[in-house]
Amino acid sequence: MKRAIKITLITILSLLIVLIIAWLTANEPLPEGEPGPRAEALADRMLLALNDSAYQNLELISWKYPRGPHEYDWYKQKDTVEVRWGNMRVLLCTTTLDGSAFLGNEALSGSEKEKALYTAWDFFANDSFWLIAPFKVKDPGTERKVVETDRGPALLVTYTSGGVTPGDSYLWILDENDRPIAWKFWVQKIPIGGLESSWADWQQYKGVWLGTSHEVGPLEIKLEIQNIE
Repeated sequence: MKRAIKITLITILSLLIVLIIAWLTANEPLPEGEPGPRAEALADRMLLALNDSAYQNLELISWKYPRGPHEYDWYKQKDTVEVRWGNMRVLLCTTTLDGSAFLGNEALSGSEKEKALYTAWDFFANDSFWLIAPFKVKDPGTERKVVETDRGPALLVTYTSGGVTPGDSYLWILDENDRPIAWKFWVQKIPIGGLESSWADWQQYKGVWLGTSHEVGPLEIKLEIQNIE
């Protein structure tokens, strides 16, 4: 018992040390940018490079998010998603957040159902963002600015509404073909501003380009989106 407690404390301490080092070395203030035609044009070029028109017409996107893991069948045109984790299965309307939830074969009700619906929405909002965030740069409630960086003009997108944590900002770093190679983020859930994550292993599905691999700088976290159909 004492050994288990000791291992747990060492793990927590190690994580805290990593976070402190990351905060000291990587924490950045939110950059200032310029709104207007240049920012809108940059966003449009990024969407064109990823074939946004094909993305808008997709009927179904299925994938597996490795942490959890969580599995999804998103019926995009119907605004519904099936979310699965452990023995839980939730059918959720992504606009009203209504739906049904099942633990095994048992339908949940009352507070258990409401908790499962909210958990599924929280999972979906986060996990889908790591797959289709580039297509959400012109969502309602977003503000766009162009920021000059040592890697060229970058697109700063702030979500003033929507999602689970409105107010989050993301700085998209683009290659010479206007495809994202990385983003930096300033989000409420992470106390380190300006952490950078790669957007790599781009693959095409029904004409749509999706970045399937992400590695978060000093935290050494790697995400591989799996089973995409």
